[in-house]
Amino acid sequence: MSTAAADAKRLSRAEFIALMGMVFATVAFSIDAMLPALPEIAGTLTPEAPNLAQLVLTSFVLGLGIGTLFTGPLSDSFGRKPVIIAGAALYVSGAVLAWAAPSLELLLAARILQGLGAAGPRVVAMAIIRDLYSGRQMAQIVSFAMLIFTIFPAVAPMIGAGIIWGFGWRAIFLAFLLFSALSVGWLLIRQPETLPTAARRPFRVAPLLEALRETLGLKQMQLSILVQTLIFGMLFGTISSIHSIFDESFGRAASFPYWFALIALVAAPAAPINGILVIRLGMRPLVRRALLLQMLASILVAGLFVSGWQGGVSFWLFFLWACSIFAVAGFTIGNLNALALEPLGHVAGMAASIMGALATVGGAALGAIIGQFFDGTALPLILSAAVLSGTGALVMVWMPREPKQAV
Repeated sequence: MSTAAADAKRLSRAEFIALMGMVFATVAFSIDAMLPALPEIAGTLTPEAPNLAQLVLTSFVLGLGIGTLFTGPLSDSFGRKPVIIAGAALYVSGAVLAWAAPSLELLLAARILQGLGAAGPRVVAMAIIRDLYSGRQMAQIVSFAMLIFTIFPAVAPMIGAGIIWGFGWRAIFLAFLLFSALSVGWLLIRQPETLPTAARRPFRVAPLLEALRETLGLKQMQLSILVQTLIFGMLFGTISSIHSIFDESFGRAASFPYWFALIALVAAPAAPINGILVIRLGMRPLVRRALLLQMLASILVAGLFVSGWQGGVSFWLFFLWACSIFAVAGFTIGNLNALALEPLGHVAGMAASIMGALATVGGAALGAIIGQFFDGTALPLILSAAVLSGTGALVMVWMPREPKQAV
């Protein structure tokens, strides 16, 4: 796309960042708003096996991972906005079916459908950003958009709890419908199509395989997927264990939604700070330093827990450590996406799909494994984060340097 054409399709930076942040937040809202509903769902649909209610979260992630594989290539062929519309239609259909589901099995099927639909906005929004920006400019846009994305985990559980108190747990799915209508409606009205017809790729097997080979053959894409998988593993492992840690280790289960909100708010500034620093320092150094600092912090906190030297401040040590886990995402995910997509603008949809699907599914698998190590303390989670962040910092040594034109 020519510079003039790209500029003609750009909203103001402030509106574009707010719009992309809200579209990204679809996934966070769809997961975190369900957290306070799990006991109610268990009591209503599966009282004999309450742990099965947790599948309401993982089924959504499963659908998201599957859908992510297809939405990008489809958007490369048919345009960005039609695929977002189709994804939103699936998402809304899943929300309506979940609202009416009489059994856990049907609820899980509806959540998978919701996840499939959510993959559209999630992946295509990244492709839209790449259509209009590249290199450090793209990393900066994604970083600022992630500020909005990271605020939603802070407020989503409280929104969910408020809806449950006023209307019952099923009404949360109607809130998802309203959120999708607002975010996608805003995008359709204000954001022009960013992929011109002449730049679209035929939706045929041979061109798709060629794009797939090109995407997976790129060294920075391979390393970005690996490092993002490790980061998502830390995040999903923390999310899966943190409620139990607050309950069994610190006796704060009742106040957990408020502490979780505070963790998200404390970590939120990491993304815009990254957006400021990335122009001057670059993407690769920021990712490497963030992961190295996370490894050192995790080792230090683990050592204090093992030695017993934390005394009466163990809760606050864990609280600050949890904040650092979420802050790492702000200093890494946008940069890693920009590094990987920089040379793949002509197949941005396919590249964003492959990267998102592999990193999300791999991270969810790592997070599930970490969750199984929970022993009533925070130590297994902290040690796991030390290993994953240290491995990520080591992998970043082999990440190719940014091309000069991306600076």
